[in-house]
Amino acid sequence: MKLYASVDMEGISGLVDRQFVTPGERFYERGQQLMTDEVNHVASAAFQNGCTEFVANDSHGKMNNILVEKLHEEVKLISGEVKPYSMMQGLDQTFAGALFLGYHARASKPGVMSHTMIFGVRSMWLNGHEIGEMGLNAYLAGYYEIPVLMVAGDAAACEEAEQLLPGVITAPVKTAQSRSAALCLSPTKSKVLLQEQTQAALVNATKMEPLTLTEKPVLHIEFANYGQAEWAALMPGAQIDNGTTVSFHARDVKEAYQAMLVMTELAMQTTFC
Repeated sequence: MKLYASVDMEGISGLVDRQFVTPGERFYERGQQLMTDEVNHVASAAFQNGCTEFVANDSHGKMNNILVEKLHEEVKLISGEVKPYSMMQGLDQTFAGALFLGYHARASKPGVMSHTMIFGVRSMWLNGHEIGEMGLNAYLAGYYEIPVLMVAGDAAACEEAEQLLPGVITAPVKTAQSRSAALCLSPTKSKVLLQEQTQAALVNATKMEPLTLTEKPVLHIEFANYGQAEWAALMPGAQIDNGTTVSFHARDVKEAYQAMLVMTELAMQTTFC
């Protein structure tokens, strides 16, 4: 069984604010170690339960956070940017399932460091269904007919996953007290939970269906201000629909995914002076 893990950082236990997830900040190196540890816990359990190949894609920030020298020796790591498919780089039809680790809730929802791609995004929809990073990533997995088997992160992310992916196994390693505070499991307890839920996810794998679309995708992104929408709408095929919401009619989910990447990158060019 070949497994794919998309690994974000905000949903790792013990990481509660930007000091843990931003290079150069006070606790960033601790955050890197805890992130790497959680990948190792899941990978170890996966290999003990039928996994033959495990590929982890570093999916946070500049996507070079996981400490390769401290990684489980059998894990293959996709690290660095630019990645044409960002948080889902390297995924293809050869995988039996996907795992989302260290995930957070979507923008405008309560949860530890909740957001969607950039802090200028208020919300995102695919064919009228509100989604965040998790949703778009799950739809891209579905494009390849790959089910999401497990989501690990804060309790809000796990609740979002259960609504999006009926029957998915979740591993809530912390519970938000505010957007920058959480009730966290200790590393020892989070290891136990992650490994138990990984085993459960692999047992449950045959019951999970890929998340797919029956129609061509229409992507809508609502930005925080009009300047961001102006920049995003510069991408060919995109247009401002209403206020700060930009739409894009895509041929398929892969094109919608890359459109999201381009529009959010453009939106970050906005200045406020």
